[in-house]
Amino acid sequence: MVAVTPAESSKAMTRIHRAALVEDAVHQVIERNLRNRGWKPYITAYTGYGAPGWARVMGRVLLSRPRLVRKKREKLRGWRSFTTTPVSNAVVRIEVGGSVTETRTDRSGYVDCRVKGDLEPGWASVRLHCEGAAPADAPIRVIDPAVKFGLVSDIDDTVMVTALPRPLLAAWNTFVLDEHARMAVPGMAVLYERLINANPGAPVIYLSTGAWNVAPTLSRFLSRHLYPAGPILLTDWGPTPDRWFRSGQEHKRNSLRRLAQEFPDVKWLLVGDDGQHDQEIYSEFAREHPDNVAAVAIRRLSPTQAVLAGAVPGPTEEAEAVPSGGKTWFAAPDGAGLWSLLRDTDLAE
Repeated sequence: MVAVTPAESSKAMTRIHRAALVEDAVHQVIERNLRNRGWKPYITAYTGYGAPGWARVMGRVLLSRPRLVRKKREKLRGWRSFTTTPVSNAVVRIEVGGSVTETRTDRSGYVDCRVKGDLEPGWASVRLHCEGAAPADAPIRVIDPAVKFGLVSDIDDTVMVTALPRPLLAAWNTFVLDEHARMAVPGMAVLYERLINANPGAPVIYLSTGAWNVAPTLSRFLSRHLYPAGPILLTDWGPTPDRWFRSGQEHKRNSLRRLAQEFPDVKWLLVGDDGQHDQEIYSEFAREHPDNVAAVAIRRLSPTQAVLAGAVPGPTEEAEAVPSGGKTWFAAPDGAGLWSLLRDTDLAE
């Protein structure tokens, strides 16, 4: 078993940043006090992915009040997701079929582990166990080795209108706005569904700079607006062993490189928007891994949306397809515009 966890290497831990030390000390005090009051651990499982023979399993161990009844709420404020207490260094057992892999949570309570197991292509499930917590099942998207096409999609301002990265608007959307009030970008769900229907077995992976805390909210949003199900790759906000704040751009770059390494025969359609750094990141990835990029589709923000997102307003043409770096870049203001360009390509046949 090869474990790939967010837990830092021993070398990094010996030179941990002061901000991370303070955060760890605060977590330890809060965890000790809550345990003394009878709080118990519970597991939040995230959707992972894999291939026959292995799976990337992701989850988090947190503390909750004893005898807390978890009911499905019709409305949920984003700030509630950030008032959780992680359990660090907890032993987690991952059960895949008849095999069990043991690992530990990192300093923020996360598990991100590659495990061996016999899994059939399609959707599978693995079970996570932690002492004192009820088991949790993590869905796994198992990619068939015969599949040669997949879709990687940004979330903010690509499938969901969030007006990032303006700090005040970002904070409002993340911590205050009711999840049911979030708006979907017109036509994007239909675009993805058509592409998946044209490429049976193709996976959809959502890649965002958002925090893992909002993963349940994002999953419900995507399901409610009929986006194809798929893993959501997020990051952990806060200090790291070597810096004050985690880099969202590096998270995206590293995630794309990892996908290229794990699925060397898959060509990805990279979907993003022109309001942040998607074009730059996708362009770099296309140069580094030209055999892993089918094309790039960019949702062009309107002048007003671009200003709200902190970007320079771009051209106002309805749609365009231009070659760039050996790859075709498609640009349009919504899903319908992108489909009008993609439907005549090999990706939609």
